[in-house]
Amino acid sequence: MGYRLSKIYTRTGDAGTTGLGDGSRVGKDAPRVSALGDVDELNSVLGLLLCEPLPDEVHLLMTGIQHDLFDLGGELSVPGGNFLKESQPGRLEAAIDRFNADLEPLKEFILPGGTRAAALTHHARTVCRRAERAVVSLAHNEAVSDASRQYLNRLSDLLFVLARWINKAAGSGDVLWQKGVNA
Repeated sequence: MGYRLSKIYTRTGDAGTTGLGDGSRVGKDAPRVSALGDVDELNSVLGLLLCEPLPDEVHLLMTGIQHDLFDLGGELSVPGGNFLKESQPGRLEAAIDRFNADLEPLKEFILPGGTRAAALTHHARTVCRRAERAVVSLAHNEAVSDASRQYLNRLSDLLFVLARWINKAAGSGDVLWQKGVNA
């Protein structure tokens, strides 16, 4: 990083535009900025999850994912940027396989819940799906790397599996959906 931010407010965004990493300016409501904001929100939700007591392997995995998401944010902030490696979605697949191997096959729909950490993981999953939709929408009109779309798709799957795994590790188990329970 060539310089550090010493002055936080610049007033350059007062008219509703923001600067991208390549120096161009776009509206704060531009699809690229929306996608970038959703990825930033996802990273913040993972920060909340990391405040919970987690098994070391999950904490280490989530911390690494936060760094990946910052890379993805950098990629989104530079039109045409390509910061994620094609191997990064594969790392998530390996983690999915590793954690899913400890779980019983899913036969029912589950509700977000169980332990606080699992519920936060489910929340991160839903924010991840929104970030993925924003990146896919952006890709309709602008260049977006395949790795970024694949990464978010795999990450939402991993977060689903991790929520189940965290509940199991805590002795809680899945919260099963019951059709018509309040009918």
